[in-house]
Order: sequence, then C-alpha cells, then structure tokens
Amino acid sequence: MGIKRALKKEGISIVSELDTLTVNSLSKKIADKISSRFPELKLNSNELFMNLSRLNMYYAKLPRGISAKYFYKNKSIYFNYELEIQQLVDVAIHECIHYLQEKTDRNGNILRLGLCDYTTGDLAAVGLNEAAVQLMASKCMDSEYESVKYFDINLLTNTPTYYPLECTLVNQLAYVIGENVLFDSTINANNKFKEQFISLTSAKTFFTIQKNIDELVETQDKLEKLYADVQETDIDEYYEKKYMSEIEDNKKKVQKLFLDTQKIILTSYFDSAINIAYTPKLIENYRNKLYGFQNYIGRIDGDNFYNEYYIDKMVELEKKYDEDITEIRDLVVVKHNFISKLLQKIKLLLGFNPEYERLINGGK
Repeated sequence: MGIKRALKKEGISIVSELDTLTVNSLSKKIADKISSRFPELKLNSNELFMNLSRLNMYYAKLPRGISAKYFYKNKSIYFNYELEIQQLVDVAIHECIHYLQEKTDRNGNILRLGLCDYTTGDLAAVGLNEAAVQLMASKCMDSEYESVKYFDINLLTNTPTYYPLECTLVNQLAYVIGENVLFDSTINANNKFKEQFISLTSAKTFFTIQKNIDELVETQDKLEKLYADVQETDIDEYYEKKYMSEIEDNKKKVQKLFLDTQKIILTSYFDSAINIAYTPKLIENYRNKLYGFQNYIGRIDGDNFYNEYYIDKMVELEKKYDEDITEIRDLVVVKHNFISKLLQKIKLLLGFNPEYERLINGGK
C-alpha cells in the first residue's frame, strides 16, 4: 500500500510541512528533555537531536481527539493543524519516543516498538507500550498528579487525558519492578523489564497482565465508537436502547478489567516478595513497599481489597518475624552447646590444664 493510501486509511490529511528551523527547534527541546529526565538511561542529547531532526513533521487534519501521530512507514509526525506552535513540544514528546523505540529490519519493516514485538503477529503489548511511553512523556513534561474519576474508579494520575487507567496499571508495575528497568525496555526495545517481572512472579502472570491491558484499550476504544454512534441524530429508539445497553456492559467490563489486573499486580508481586523477606531489614523494606503501593491504586466505593490484603500481610509478617527470631535464638543455643561439647572433648584429650582452660575461656 502506498503512503498516500496508508495515510488516508489512518484518517490523516496533510495541510502543510513544518520548516527546517521549526523541526530543529522542536528536536533540540525534546532531546534535552528526554536526556535530562532519564539520566540513568545515559541517553546522549546530541545523538537524540540528530535522530529526531531527521523526522518529517507536518500539520494535518487528524481523526477526532488526536493531537499528534507518528507514522513509522515514512518516519513522520503529523500534528493537528489547529495546534499553536508553542503546543507542539508537549504533544510531540510521546510521538518522538515512539520513533526512538522503533526497531526495523533492512527493508524498513518494523520488528519492535518498545515493549511491543511485531514479529509475533498478534501485536501483543500495544497497550502496555502506549502507557509506558505516556508515563515517560508525562515525566518529560513534569506533569503534576491530580485526582480524577473514570468508570467510578478514583485515581491519582499525571495522565488524566490519555488512557489514565492503563497508565495507572503500568505505573504500579514501575513501582514494584522499578522505573529504570521499565523505561530502559520502553525506549531501547529490550526484554529486561519482561524478564525481571517474570523472574519475580511468573510468565503466566506477566502475559495475563499484558493481555488485560490490551483488552482494556480495545474496550475503551469500542466505547468511544458506541458513544459516537448513539449521538447520531437519525438513530431510532430501538438502536438507541441497544447502544446504551452495550455501553453499560462495556463500562462494567472496563471497571472489572482494571480492578482484576490491579489485584493481579498487587498479589503476584507481594505474595512472591514476602518469601524472601527473611531478615528484620528485609521485612521492614517489604512492609514499607506494600504500604507505599496504596499511592498507586485505583479505588471504587466499597472495595476494601487493598486494606484487607495489607492487614493479612502484616499478620503474616509478624508471624514470620517471630519465627525468624525463634530460629535465630535456637541457632545460638545450638552453637553454644556445640562449642561447650567441643571444649569438653579437648579437655578430655589433653587432660585437665588450668592454664589452657583459662585461655580458651577468654583469659578469665
């Protein structure tokens, strides 16, 4: 398929091309933001600038609700033609990260886009990757967290207008596994995050979470279409009721997918992590990390799952701590008895020697 036909299929209609000076200016600002916000990734600002400045950038008419879109087939970013020039940096960061995370073969066919492997054919992890990219973009923009409510779920998010539910779930993953490894895999398109999460939980858990986040995106996209259909002026009463019923079903599905996935993230990690909390210090670290998880969760009225889980784990930790202390005490007793018996044997072998006994008892 030619580029023109592909763009038309995506709903993109070019209005004008950005001049070289504007492209370079945007590229420099974005390169500086990305390299400075993620120092642990050791990204070179000049190299980022050189890569980004090769992009083609256009003003275009885009589908409703889209401010910018990266199109990998011709290495181009398309901005909504209604945007002011000063708005371009913020909306371009997300698309520029997509460009930087792209891996292609010699023929230009895309192999991987960050966390999403295109070679599998099923495009799994699209939702996971989109959310991770948005979290990086929000960090670059220093976006503040705010309280919002979606599908009766109360959230604290710094991505209130872009898939906040998916971003909340991926933020939970970043919290338990670590932002650094998540963002490394996102921009460098490697499996470090996936492998680390699986090593701490299981492959089945990882792929379930990945699938759920993809399904969450698909369900919300379906809802958007249903909302658009029901607003048609010539729709009759029968179809209006039908659409409204579908909308309610999908809203319930969104809520259930989110809450189920959140529970999986919480329990899979902390059920596993408690098994390696075998010293007072590790127990305290576990306690603090589980307590901190509450800052990342979405809540609905009447749902006390996190609170009940936290209490259960604190009881388990208390029991674990008591058992560890008993084991240490028993170990000390065993060691003391062993040493006493050994000294007795030495005395029997060497015969009674007051001077020797004084030395082995610390000179007393």
